[in-house]
Amino acid sequence: MTSRVLVTGANRGIGLALCQYYKKQGNEVVAVCRNASDELVELDVEIIDSVEVTCEQSVSKLAQILNGRKIDLLINNAGILRGQSLNNLDYAAISEQFQVNAVAPIRLVKALMDNLVDGSKIAMITSRMGSIEDNTSGGAYGYRMSKSALNAAGKSLAIDLKPKGIAVALLHPGYVQTEMVNFGGDISAAVAAQRLAQRIEELSLQNSGTFWHSNGEVLPW
Repeated sequence: MTSRVLVTGANRGIGLALCQYYKKQGNEVVAVCRNASDELVELDVEIIDSVEVTCEQSVSKLAQILNGRKIDLLINNAGILRGQSLNNLDYAAISEQFQVNAVAPIRLVKALMDNLVDGSKIAMITSRMGSIEDNTSGGAYGYRMSKSALNAAGKSLAIDLKPKGIAVALLHPGYVQTEMVNFGGDISAAVAAQRLAQRIEELSLQNSGTFWHSNGEVLPW
């Protein structure tokens, strides 16, 4: 059965790879982004651009466009990374990462609640850098803090949405060769997308709220 999959941050990297994967599997893909890339346009999926996930009015407009349409899978992928050390703290950049990485995903979920039904799934693309126990290298203050906050939000969503039959996964894609990390990763975006899709396929109300590595490993909080 064809599903409707909505992906944020869909214009490049992991978001684009997820759109490519789900389109190839025969699903209806809704690609949400600020500016559509040539690669996304060539994919021939539904594109809703000019969406700023940190803006209430922009997200409300997105919800209006999608009014009355069921979303089987919502993938909150949009995110930013601003490199920071203790000696180079930029508080505005820390706040920006919180807004994009942690606040925007719950803004999207809240705005699209009427589109999510019993059996729908939500995937939060987070990072193992949000794990407190796994932090052995320090630094990256804004990014780590924002992803920890996203994990906390995702866990609460899993609890709050379980009675509605909606499952939530917190997914670390791996160290992926994307522009965000200057293409220094150890797996391609296509491989990451395939692994993420497998974790989403395995997501159920029984394991909702789990923090997974895309390779199947359960990560520590």
